[in-house]
Amino acid sequence: MLDHLALQVRDMAASTAFYDAVLAPLGGGRKKQFGQNIGYGTTGHALWLGPADGSAPARELHLAFAAADRAAVDAFHAAAVAAGAEILHAPRLWPEYHAAYYGTFVRDPDGNNVEAVCHQP
Repeated sequence: MLDHLALQVRDMAASTAFYDAVLAPLGGGRKKQFGQNIGYGTTGHALWLGPADGSAPARELHLAFAAADRAAVDAFHAAAVAAGAEILHAPRLWPEYHAAYYGTFVRDPDGNNVEAVCHQP
């Protein structure tokens, strides 16, 4: 259903460094630049980062990225730790979601709740 999602960020350098690091283990990276906006994806550019204009207060967003396997979730988590992200939940099974739900949750530089999840056993 979604084609793309855009996030306004306070610090483009900090945010692009974070997303460069955590999306690499999931096969994602920078795919396009349009003005000051950076597009990320695996094949296209489904996630866009752009500078916030400062006119509205930031609100937390939850963003979940699909991981091919549990090792990719673990690698995402390791990249987030190395990038200095606040860890909300270390990688683990979340059986309350479903039996094979394996995910980790971190905060990006703007305070968003960013997850990597694998639905495979």
